[in-house]
Amino acid sequence: MTAMTDDRSGLATPRPPTGDPRPIGVFDSGVGGLTVARALMDLLPDERIVYFGDTARGPYGPRDLDTVREFTAEIVGWLAAQDTKLVVAACNTATAAALEPSTSGPLNFDVPVVGVIRPAVDTAVRATRNGRVGVIGTVGTVQSGAYDLAVAEVGEDIKVFSQACPRFVELVEQGRTTDPEVLDVAADYLGPLVAAGVDTLILGCTHYPLLTGVLTYVMGSGVVLVSSAEETARRVFVDLVDRGALAHGEPVRAGHRFVASGAPASFAQLGARFLGPRLTAVDVERSGGRG
Repeated sequence: MTAMTDDRSGLATPRPPTGDPRPIGVFDSGVGGLTVARALMDLLPDERIVYFGDTARGPYGPRDLDTVREFTAEIVGWLAAQDTKLVVAACNTATAAALEPSTSGPLNFDVPVVGVIRPAVDTAVRATRNGRVGVIGTVGTVQSGAYDLAVAEVGEDIKVFSQACPRFVELVEQGRTTDPEVLDVAADYLGPLVAAGVDTLILGCTHYPLLTGVLTYVMGSGVVLVSSAEETARRVFVDLVDRGALAHGEPVRAGHRFVASGAPASFAQLGARFLGPRLTAVDVERSGGRG
């Protein structure tokens, strides 16, 4: 990147990158990854997004990680074939299965892939004051131990307390985020983390940002909530800037594209809870989830 002189300070500042107008690929086992897509749209309004929701085979949380690795490889391959410049694995279970060393080792892809675990971990390690970090996620994500290993790599003397919260996804997809039963379920799941005295909580599932109010109420206002969706969007921004790959000043001519491997009407109805009017027509593409 060529430098130019800032006349006010005399310091060298980078010139704007030439840019890359190709879209960003985003995928999840369903609609939860739309929280990541929304964060990307807010942070990078000039970027186009191709979103793939593997609704025909999701959720991934209860599946074994070897199967999720296969699904991930297929979907990333399909998104790469759409001429994407970068792919975001907007699914904690897929990230744990295919991008983290906690399983059989990270897979290699033909396109850069960013997962949702490392960005959240880096932020949580910086945020914690007492060295006690909580993680909530699906059964698959928690059992993988991916967050524990990631924290151990970047934060010495930090203790991780993990809790699987399988009903949270079901409740969010029903549109239930504030009723008394949701509060009861949250209190039951989060009780051990409150007792452990965590001061930072990683939302290790892309559905969970829609439960921020309930999570704050149960955990207490002194606990920092770290959204993997927002932190991943920030990581993508940095990655694109560093590679000179931002859609710099490029108009979003074709708009975003949303694709599902299952029924498009169901995806659109449920996805509207996550993305609102920014969710446009949904295409069906079964090959994205089947190689």
